[in-house]
Amino acid sequence: MSDAEAIVELIEGFQRFQTLVAAVRLGIFEGERPQAAELERLLEACASLGLLERRDTEYVNTTLSDKYLRGSSPLSLAGFVKFAGASLYPRWGELDEAVIEGTQRENPLSIRGTLRRGYRRLKGARARQDTNRDFNAGMHGLGMLSSPAVAAAFDLSGFRSCVDLGGATGHLALAIAERYPHMKIGVFELPHVIPISREYTFGKATLYPGDLLTDALPAADLYALGKVLHNKDESGCRLLLKRVYDALPELGALLVAERVLNDDRSGPAHVHMSSLNMLVATSGRERTFSEYRGLLLGVGFSDVRFKRTGCLVDAILATK
Repeated sequence: MSDAEAIVELIEGFQRFQTLVAAVRLGIFEGERPQAAELERLLEACASLGLLERRDTEYVNTTLSDKYLRGSSPLSLAGFVKFAGASLYPRWGELDEAVIEGTQRENPLSIRGTLRRGYRRLKGARARQDTNRDFNAGMHGLGMLSSPAVAAAFDLSGFRSCVDLGGATGHLALAIAERYPHMKIGVFELPHVIPISREYTFGKATLYPGDLLTDALPAADLYALGKVLHNKDESGCRLLLKRVYDALPELGALLVAERVLNDDRSGPAHVHMSSLNMLVATSGRERTFSEYRGLLLGVGFSDVRFKRTGCLVDAILATK
């Protein structure tokens, strides 16, 4: 693990904890399988963390979870998991205030605690109106860890121009230009994001304001979509990919950068965690290469290749 990946693991640690809390609350380690729209996604995530084992079409407890997470086990920690999730986790969300004030946090299960958390969220929303800037800065940092590897995954020397669709700060377009200096690059983004894009691209990329689903895409023989498709459900992916395919010239291509699940859905664990993050934050999900390949072939692409980069994000190249 690189030093950067160690920091990312710390940042995303809450996802693993909340996966555990959700599984305990839903009785997963007691053998319960409630009727739920996305139960399979949770079970896959638990398996990737070593808490469940897949046997044919069923998931069973591992030795570890059977010993410590099954409620009837004499060594069960399930009660502690529930308590930590309901009472401690919300208080830790106010650790900065506790440090400043030197005071304990209200019990989140009490009426007073509920009102205090609501007030804090409201106050935070008013004080931090530009969350869009924080989001894009965060995505830029993650992109800087993986975009050079995505740009190097395939031979792109035959392309003359690349537009990064929904490219935010342009980290992927800039990585492509760094590797292929002959290539003209651009970033297509929503109008309110363009000022942020300008701050990061330093005039090295042409900036195009617009909406991916309604506006004409700038001409290019290579498009890039970096961590855009995982925000969308299947119909949303097909709609966007068809627009990209139609805008490309013959033999043009689309470079996709996404976290990609193993085809047997066994991992990687960080991709399963990200998929659950998509469940709570978007209408999307993380997918296997086979699923992405099916989506790309379905809108007309004829050649679809995949490469693991060794980074958090992998690369797919689809040619028209």
